[in-house]
Amino acid sequence: MTAILSTVDLAKSYRVGKISVPALRGVTLEVNEGEFVAIMGPSGCGKSTLLHLMGGLLSPTSGSIVIDGEDLSKVSDARRTDIRRRKIGFVFQRFNLFPTLSAEGNLKLAEKIHTGDGSKSSDKRREVLRLLKLEDKMHHKPLELSGGEQQRVALARAVVNSPAIILADEPTGNLDTENSQIVLDMFKELNQKLGQTIIMITHNPEAAAVCTRTIQMRDGHVV
Repeated sequence: MTAILSTVDLAKSYRVGKISVPALRGVTLEVNEGEFVAIMGPSGCGKSTLLHLMGGLLSPTSGSIVIDGEDLSKVSDARRTDIRRRKIGFVFQRFNLFPTLSAEGNLKLAEKIHTGDGSKSSDKRREVLRLLKLEDKMHHKPLELSGGEQQRVALARAVVNSPAIILADEPTGNLDTENSQIVLDMFKELNQKLGQTIIMITHNPEAAAVCTRTIQMRDGHVV
């Protein structure tokens, strides 16, 4: 299998006054194309820091991150932003939808950021919203949607540009049991039917159970 993402001795420390506080302490791992991976561990173990490094939202203190053949630790900030824009879809615990835009409008904005224009056909947007059972909600704004529906719109926004990798940070953390299951089923379908590579941080063993592999973290290490 082909590794779509790999890290080698990845470390990240934060400055608190004159003190350096380590968040990651040399993480080495590989994720293959088409995998659905859960990252688990107690609060403060470095899960979110690792995800943000993988997504190019942070720069490592040392070590390397290679995504689809490109080393994020060796490129400029502008190039890292471009890689993130083209190859990574994010799903966060907070939905981060634009409240004045409809579901389709949020997807169209994501396409515009991805391509630099808004000229794409609506066919792909409709296809993704249909897959996520939102076709009848495409003209609704976020405040007209339930929490589960908003999370599905956020997921649709993440996949509409067919990114190489989806990074999901506690995507079911704010949802009830029913909506959590809907979102997890959609992740599973995207992975199994479309071969989408997904890396998901979760505290929930039931969420991790739908993944094909689980990575456990503790104190900034993979254990």
